[in-house]
Amino acid sequence: MTVLGGIGFTAPWLLIALAALPVLWLILRAVPPAPIRRRFPGVALLLGLTDAGAVSDRTPWWLMLLRMLAVALVILGLAGPVMNPQAERARETGPLLVVLDGTWAGAAHWPQMIETLRGELDRAAADDRTVAILQLTRPETPVFQAANTWPARLAGLQPEPWQPDSAQIDVAIDLIAQTDAASAIWIGDSLAYEGQDKVLAALEALGSLSVIQSGQNTLGMTPATYADGAVQLSVLRAAGGPARAITLLAQGRDPAGNPTTLATTQAAFSDGATDAQTEMVLPAELRARITRFEIQGGRSAGALTLTDDSLRRREVALIAGRTDREGLELLSPLHYLRQALAPTADLLDGALPDVLPANPDVIVLADVATLTDSETANLTAWTENGGLLLRFAGPRVAASDVSRDTIDPLMPVRLRSGGRAVGGAMSWGEPKSLAPFRDSSPFFGLNIPEDVRVSAQVMAQPGPDLAERVIADLSDGTPLVTRKRIGQGQVVLFHVTANAEWSTLPLSGLFVEMLERLAVSSATAAPDAADLQGTVWQPEQVMDGYGTLRDAGTLPGIEGPALVEAPLGPQMLPGIYASDDRFLARNVLGADAVLTPTTWPSRITVTGFRSAPPEALGGLLMAMALLLLAVDVVASLALSGRLGSTRGAVVALALVLALPQGADAQSTDIQRGIEAASEVVLAHVLTGNADVDEIAQAGLRGLSDTLFFRTSVEPALPVGVNLETDDLAFFPLLYWPITPNQPRPSAEAYARLNDYLRSGGLILFDTRDANVAGFGTASPNGRKLQDLAAPLDIPALEPVPGDHVLTRTFYLLQDFPGRYTSRDVWVEAAPPGAEQVEGMPFRNLNDGVTPVVIGGNDWAGAWAVDASGNPMLPVGRGFGGERQRELAYRFGVNLVMHVLTGNYKSDQVHVPALLDRLGQ
Repeated sequence: MTVLGGIGFTAPWLLIALAALPVLWLILRAVPPAPIRRRFPGVALLLGLTDAGAVSDRTPWWLMLLRMLAVALVILGLAGPVMNPQAERARETGPLLVVLDGTWAGAAHWPQMIETLRGELDRAAADDRTVAILQLTRPETPVFQAANTWPARLAGLQPEPWQPDSAQIDVAIDLIAQTDAASAIWIGDSLAYEGQDKVLAALEALGSLSVIQSGQNTLGMTPATYADGAVQLSVLRAAGGPARAITLLAQGRDPAGNPTTLATTQAAFSDGATDAQTEMVLPAELRARITRFEIQGGRSAGALTLTDDSLRRREVALIAGRTDREGLELLSPLHYLRQALAPTADLLDGALPDVLPANPDVIVLADVATLTDSETANLTAWTENGGLLLRFAGPRVAASDVSRDTIDPLMPVRLRSGGRAVGGAMSWGEPKSLAPFRDSSPFFGLNIPEDVRVSAQVMAQPGPDLAERVIADLSDGTPLVTRKRIGQGQVVLFHVTANAEWSTLPLSGLFVEMLERLAVSSATAAPDAADLQGTVWQPEQVMDGYGTLRDAGTLPGIEGPALVEAPLGPQMLPGIYASDDRFLARNVLGADAVLTPTTWPSRITVTGFRSAPPEALGGLLMAMALLLLAVDVVASLALSGRLGSTRGAVVALALVLALPQGADAQSTDIQRGIEAASEVVLAHVLTGNADVDEIAQAGLRGLSDTLFFRTSVEPALPVGVNLETDDLAFFPLLYWPITPNQPRPSAEAYARLNDYLRSGGLILFDTRDANVAGFGTASPNGRKLQDLAAPLDIPALEPVPGDHVLTRTFYLLQDFPGRYTSRDVWVEAAPPGAEQVEGMPFRNLNDGVTPVVIGGNDWAGAWAVDASGNPMLPVGRGFGGERQRELAYRFGVNLVMHVLTGNYKSDQVHVPALLDRLGQ
C-alpha cells in the first residue's frame, strides 16, 4: 500500500492514468470538429431569421470540466483509496500467538486495545492463519482456532486487578514453549513488571515478534494516610512529563446511604516529576463516610485506593481519678471530654481492668495518679501495641509522687513536686496564654483563640529530652502538652485538668480540635504480618481490573500474614477484608509502590494502538462519479435541445434522485407497521449509543428465538424504535436500556409513552449497572433513569414480591438475573386490598399487567446472540455462568408471557372455590 497525503492506495499504479486527463481534454475539445465555412449567396435571404433550436458547435467548458472530474473520480476509486491506512507488514504464514498483559494498567484503554486486537485478527483471517490468545494474568493453554472465530469471544477478555507474578510468568513461559506458533504479537499495558524479559525471550524464540502498546502515561494512587489532621494522598505516574493537574475524588455515602462524591481536590505533577502529593482536611464525620479515593476518569483498579478503619470512628475509653460530683456536671473531670469526643468516637466507660480487654484505640486518664503494678504492665503492653494513652493532670497528680525522681513508664516527662498557680490572689502573675504551635507539633496550623488562658498546671522537670517531647507550650515557654513514643504507641500528657478548673482550654473549640487530632492520629500505619498472626480475614468486597467493587460472595478467608504479604492474584484479590469488627483494605498499589514504564530493546518493533480502523473510499468515489455522469447526461440533453431548458434539466435530475428515496421510506414505514401488527414483535428504544443498541437488538433476538423454541409464541425479528417518530402501539413489550448520555424525549414522545403505558404496554427499564450499584441514584445510569422516568405516569412500585405472577407465568422463579444477579427488580405495587385467602398459596391480585419493570441486571446482555445463535457476551464463569444465563432466558419468557396473558396464573387460586360451588 502506498500512502499519499495521509490516504493509502492499494493499486497506486492506476494513478498514472490521471496524467492522461489533459490529453482527454484536448480530444474532447476537438470533437466535434469545427464546421467548414462556405459562402453561399442564397443565405442572404435568411438574414434576420432566428433559430429557436440552436445547437452549440462546441462542448461548453463547464461540461468538459464535469466530465474530466467524473473520469478522475473513477480513476481514484479504482486505485483503492483507504482512509486511516495501516502500516504494511510482510505477509506471514503459520499459527499466530497473541499475548496480552491483561493487567489493571490496561483497563483505562481496554476498548482501544480490543479494537486493535480485532484489526490483528482481521489481518490474520485475510492471511488464513489460526490464532491463539494468551493472557499473562490468567495463563491457560492456548487453543489455536480460525481467526474469524475470535471476534465474538473478545467480550470475555477483561483486565485483572493485578500484574503477573513469578508463578504466572513461569506457567506462561511453559505454555509458550509448548505451542507451534510461527510468530507472536504482544499487546502490552506499557507498565514494567518482574519477569517481563523472560516472556520476551520465550516469544522471540517462536519467530518474528511485534509489540503493540498504548502511549498513555499510566496513573496510580498509593493508600491514603492520615497525619496532622489531614488525609494525605499520593498520585504516581509511570513516566515524567510536563506539569499536569489531576483531580482526586473522595467517594462515599451521603446521610441517606447513597453513593456520592463527598469532596474533591487537585494534585499537581511538577515538570518531570513522577509523583504528586496533596491532602484533604475533612470533618471527622465526613471522613468516616469515605469509602475510596480515586483519580477522576482513571477507570482502573490502580487509579483508586480503598479506605478502612484508619479513617473511621475510634474507640476511646474514659477513666477519671474521682467520681462525678452529684449535681455538678460541669465540674466532672470527664464532662468536657465526652462533649468533645462523642461526635467523632465511640466512648467506653468502666474501670481500667474492664476496658483494656476491649482493646480501645485510645485510653484517657483524667487526673489518675497511681496505678497498680498489674495495671501498669497491662497498660504498657497495650500502648506498645499501638494504643494512645492520653493523660490529664489535676490535684491528684500534682499531690502525688508519680514521675518525680525518675520518669514513670506511662508519663512522657518528669514532673516537679506540687503545681504552679498563676493569676490567683496569692500570685503576682497573670493567667498565661498559649504560644503558637510549632511546625513539628500535631497541632500545627490550628488557630488559638485569644480567650484561652491557663491559671494552674503541673510543671515539667527540665531535662535533655524535654524539648523534643513538648508539642504545645505556654507563652512563657512552659510545657503545656508533652508526648513520648512507646513501641508503636504513644503517651500524651496535658499538664492541665480536663475540666475548666485550671484553664479555659476545655471551654474552647481548640480543645475539640486538639483531641480530634490526637485521637485520630493514634491509628498505626499499615499492619505487618506479625501483627496479623493467627487471624483470618474474610473478603467483604473485591475489585475487578476497572476498580469496580462487587460482593465477595463465598470466596474463602485469607490468613492475616498472607493478607499483607501475598502478591495479588486470583486467590488474593484487592478489596475490603473483615475480621470480627475490624476492616482492612488491600489496595492494588502499596505505600512504597513505584510505576516504571516498559522499555523495549531496539530490535523489537513497537507500535501504538489503532486510532481508527481503515476505511475504504473507493465505493464513495465511484458513487460520486456516477452522480456526475448522471448530471452530464441531463446537461447534454439540455444542450442538444431535447429538454426545454437547463433549469428544467436540473429539476428533472432532482426529481429522479429524490422521488425513489421518499417512496422507499414511505413504503418501508407502511410495511413495518403491517408486520408489527400481524405478528408479536419485541422492540427496544434506540439510545443513540451504537454498541448499546446493537446489544439490545441482539438480546431481543435471542429472547425471541427462545420463545419460538419453548413456547407457542412465535415472535418476528425485533426492531428498534425512535420515540420521536415511531408508533408504539404495535409492540407489547418495550426494552429501554439506560445510558448516562441519552437525550431526554420530547413532550410529544412522553405523551405517546404515557398512552402506551395506559393501554397495556410494558416498558422494561434496564440501567445495566447492578454490578456497581443498587437500584436508585447509586450510579449515573440510575440518576439518568430518574430523570427519564419523571414525566411518565408510573404507579407506586415495590420490589417483586415472592407471590408475584412474574414468578410463575411459565417457569417457577425466585430470582431474575441477567448478566448480573441483583434482587433489586421493581414492579407495580399490589393493591391495598390484596390479601391472601386462607388455604390459597397466593394473594388475590387483579388481572392488570405491571406497566413497568425496573432493574439493572443487563438482561439484553445475557440474552444477546450473534447471527449464528452463539452468545455474544460472557455471563459468569463455567457451569454457574451458563446456569445464570438460563435463568435470564426464563425470566424473559415469564415477562413476555405476563405481558401477553396478564395475571391469569393468579386467577387459578380461585379454581377450588369455583369447583366447590359447582358441587364437583
